[in-house]
Amino acid sequence: MHAITIPEPGGPEALVWAEVPDVEPGEGEVLVDVVASAVNRADLLQRQGFYDPPPGASPYPGLECSGRISALGPGVSGWSVGDEVCALLAGGGYAEKVAVPAGQLLPVPQGVDLVTAAALPEATCTVWSNMFMVAHLRPGETLLVHGGASGIGTMAIQLGKAVGAKVAVTAGGPEKLARCAELGADILIDYREQDFVEELRNATGGAGADVILDIIGAKYLDRNVRALAVNGRLAVIGLQGGVKGELNLGALLAKRAAVTATSLRGRPLQEKTAIVAAVLEHVWPLVAAGTVRAVVDSTVPMPEAAEGHRALDSGTHVGKVLLVTPSSEPSPAAG
Repeated sequence: MHAITIPEPGGPEALVWAEVPDVEPGEGEVLVDVVASAVNRADLLQRQGFYDPPPGASPYPGLECSGRISALGPGVSGWSVGDEVCALLAGGGYAEKVAVPAGQLLPVPQGVDLVTAAALPEATCTVWSNMFMVAHLRPGETLLVHGGASGIGTMAIQLGKAVGAKVAVTAGGPEKLARCAELGADILIDYREQDFVEELRNATGGAGADVILDIIGAKYLDRNVRALAVNGRLAVIGLQGGVKGELNLGALLAKRAAVTATSLRGRPLQEKTAIVAAVLEHVWPLVAAGTVRAVVDSTVPMPEAAEGHRALDSGTHVGKVLLVTPSSEPSPAAG
């Protein structure tokens, strides 16, 4: 089989489409013939040598995929060869085949094509686990989503609206904010021109946000705490703005607020299985109904994954950038 390898860490050109040993499903796993994967920030960090896969995971990038089951490992039930699926991965999505624990599989939602399904697992699992299983967002509360035009952000807006929250977003520029508004965002903040703490206070009568979903980290820590409402919950899921910040515990105490930080990739199998099951129960019906959808910016042939990474590096995308395996690309028309 072929996969995207990283012989030496570096820029997008470090990604090399190469022949690699075939993979086989182990106990409790299925083998998926990959149709598409998606580019995530974690893949960019892995390419640069900053985010190694967890022990035992595939060495190839790719935290999600869609495809068809081609083999079942020992102990697997409830799935059949030929089933169309998408999957949450610890790695290995940038390949023609990947072995996946059965608990991390999801059926392709009704009304979603197989390529587009690759845009769903990572975003839905990250957003649902943090906004609802950790931060317990409730109807009528105010949610602030940083990076509203990202793959995570576009999903967070829709799920926030689906449960009856008021959704505020930060994004860079009027075009991205317009796309966020199309998805249902109520409060639009251009982080390049506006102070999100001030704008949020003005829009909420001084109350602030009950839940903040943050991809920035240290750079926003102090301002995020100031933007929280009383009993607010800050969920940190990314570190684009650094790893070390100063936390005003007095402000946190005064607001009776909480700060949590989670990652998805390195969680134990049983935790991922529980998250995937919750997504299947709560999110998949919304996708099937058309209430929530994957936002896809562009698709790129998987051997040209470097172009997908450049697209994410540029910061001009809205939603997900997908990588499509060569065997899945449409053949040129005859003649």
